[in-house]
Amino acid sequence: MLKDISFMQEDREKIEEILNKEKASTKRTTIILDKEEREFIDKLIQEGKEAGIKPLISKMLDVYRSMMIYDWRFPGECYCGISRMAFINIELVNILIKNIPEEKWRDVGKKMGEAARVSMEATLGIQTTNQEKWQEVFKRLRVQGFGDFYLKDKYILIKAPFISEPEIWAGFLESLLGVELDIKTPTAPLVFEIKSQANM
Repeated sequence: MLKDISFMQEDREKIEEILNKEKASTKRTTIILDKEEREFIDKLIQEGKEAGIKPLISKMLDVYRSMMIYDWRFPGECYCGISRMAFINIELVNILIKNIPEEKWRDVGKKMGEAARVSMEATLGIQTTNQEKWQEVFKRLRVQGFGDFYLKDKYILIKAPFISEPEIWAGFLESLLGVELDIKTPTAPLVFEIKSQANM
């Protein structure tokens, strides 16, 4: 009987220890919203654009962290490490592209890829030419609105690319990732075959 009591006491102590650890790691936070803010959030939830307040707050924090919005000098000046970021319409980018001769698109893409590589390496510490880091690179490009990037065997796929010209993308990815690419599709989703890689 005494053994049973001491066993129960040990169990109780372990349970209390676990609960105390959980209390220390999980903190309850109260956010007081204005009426208009609450109505806005409720409308998003009712329209199915958001699942609830907690998922919305979590998503907002993820965007804040991923976009480095803590470097945002609101309203219009945002930095991601060494790079100034801007929201820009695709129409404006297309005007610039259409005024560059097509034979220079790949070279322009390479210069853009080099700038992106320097920015990611300096700001995030990502060695973009290391294939083991490509998922981090692709996530960064996705966060910045470039499109959805996938690696499958020796192919790179871009769904919903921000820029529609594959020659620009080929140059961009070659310079960014340290690869040589062959364009497989002329329109989105864009597919590129990796012909060679600098660090293979």
